[in-house]
Amino acid sequence: MPLAPLATVQHRVQLGQPLPFGVRDADGTLLLARGQVVQSPTQLQALMARGAVVELHALIDAATLARQAPRRQLPGLWNEAIARLDQALAAHAAEGFAAALDAATAPLAALVARDPDLAIFQVLSERAGADVAYGARRSLQTAVTALLVSRRLGWDDADGERAFKVGLTMNLSMLELQGQLARQAAPPSPAQRQQLQTHPMRSLRLLEQAGVADPLWLEAVLQHHEVEDSSGYPSGRSDVCDLASLVRRADVYTSKLSSRSTREALGADLAGRQMFLQDPGHPMTAALVKEFGIFPPGCHVRLQSGELAIVVARGGTIMTPVVACLTDAVGRTLSQPERVDTAARGRGVAAVEGLGQGRRPLPLDRLMAALVS
Repeated sequence: MPLAPLATVQHRVQLGQPLPFGVRDADGTLLLARGQVVQSPTQLQALMARGAVVELHALIDAATLARQAPRRQLPGLWNEAIARLDQALAAHAAEGFAAALDAATAPLAALVARDPDLAIFQVLSERAGADVAYGARRSLQTAVTALLVSRRLGWDDADGERAFKVGLTMNLSMLELQGQLARQAAPPSPAQRQQLQTHPMRSLRLLEQAGVADPLWLEAVLQHHEVEDSSGYPSGRSDVCDLASLVRRADVYTSKLSSRSTREALGADLAGRQMFLQDPGHPMTAALVKEFGIFPPGCHVRLQSGELAIVVARGGTIMTPVVACLTDAVGRTLSQPERVDTAARGRGVAAVEGLGQGRRPLPLDRLMAALVS
């Protein structure tokens, strides 16, 4: 854990205000946690006199850290960034939401740019299953997908960032409802259907109340369920802006990859095939399916040799992803995931597999070595 003397960053300490970092003794013992307060100049001087230090990474903003951290730290940084986003979205009615969303967005966008394969892995990972947490997770899946596809389409950084923020905020007014609908077996009630139909307008109002003034962002949130053939809602319009069109397709695709109480998640190969059939020839859909491919990172596959594996990176061709075996050929769970070259004879991918049969995804820390090696 790299450390820096407190004396070198004393200008970052504001007396009576929450500390932006934790303060430790020279031996690493925590003296003051992040958010605690140094009350007086005397207390500050005493800390420096005893050789107090701070963690070096705490001095770097989260986005810069995402760009510069060793690759082995990226899964942990994703966990931290997702937790920060969950907190921001859950507090969307609180004062300062727009600033909190910006602070949560920057490191996530940096992580997507740093390692697109790991970003796709996050899209396919099942993490949350309840209420606001489920809604926030679905928003993140859509946002990451929209950002990745915007880059494949050659959009500039500003429009890519807008697509990301539209994905994060389009369902701001129904985050809890999304979790409820994911858990319930019955169809939506009339009251729930009304909430679904009106959520674009209500999300728009929440953003305006939070101080969001970007007209392109707001327009896309309002239109994100509109379809070019006029079959969408809330207005049934056909002149849909490009931002909304991209985010809608990202939302449709990622919803296919997400399980609910009434259905299992689709395999990535089937989800991509359905997108092509439902939206043939559209350049946004073509770019989306090309970006994720047949075997995107995070999907489970069965190898020709019998092992169950998880894709950890896109490979040299769409048919030869980089995988980590979770079981041996007879189904015994491996103590640690083991990488396999699917281009090798007899070790190719035989099929995409859902979790099914009571299997659960491994915790991300179990996969870390395979993901970042």
